[in-house]
Amino acid sequence: MVSEVLALIPARGGSKSIPRKNIRSFAGFPLIAYSIAAAQAAETVTRVVVSTDDEEIAGIARQYGAETPFLRPAEISQDGTPDLPVFQHTLQWLAEQEGYQTEVVVQLRPTSPLRRVMHIDAAVQRLVKRPEADSVRTVCVPFQNPFKMWHIQSDGFMRPLLDTASPEPYNMPRQLLPEVYWQTGYVDAAWAETILEKGSMTGERILPLVIPAGDWIDIDSADDWRRAERLLESGEITWDDLGFQVRKM
Repeated sequence: MVSEVLALIPARGGSKSIPRKNIRSFAGFPLIAYSIAAAQAAETVTRVVVSTDDEEIAGIARQYGAETPFLRPAEISQDGTPDLPVFQHTLQWLAEQEGYQTEVVVQLRPTSPLRRVMHIDAAVQRLVKRPEADSVRTVCVPFQNPFKMWHIQSDGFMRPLLDTASPEPYNMPRQLLPEVYWQTGYVDAAWAETILEKGSMTGERILPLVIPAGDWIDIDSADDWRRAERLLESGEITWDDLGFQVRKM
């Protein structure tokens, strides 16, 4: 097993879909606290850091046990900022300021509060067992098959989203279509060198960790928020299912 696994939780202050989403109360706790608690409960994770540009988010993250050793620069905290510069900044800052280096980095997005701890550990373990891989991503069977999806062209006619050698796959029974998977963003694990040396969050050799579609819960809208909150408050999903309990430090 590797000696250092960094769980990194990216949490910008700005959020257009749900204002102040990362620290808004979700079933009694700030949303970000769930990802922090899951990371702390994972056996494979050795350090939990939150990358944020917001003082209030940083303060709340610390209350629930995460480290916030820096505030993220504004230039990599914009709406359109991809993950890569955020992760590169964190790894470079920790190396330069603390002499800290990790072997594996796990991304835990706050928008998946009902993440199961077992999937964090499984992603790390899968990567470590296959050192020739660059990364591991959680995927699930999608609700809709992309072979039945379309573009609408400027002339008003539709064109299949995917070009295939098979004639008219959109007219085929679903059972005969190729098996496809949806990347969930639920847990991503990568070697630090994939991020720093290959300049990628995934590299080219990406292993899947297939999870049940019902386990993937992502919050991107007010309706998503209400549905996810009800699952926990109703007992349909329990703390035992998740493998952690949120607690203020």
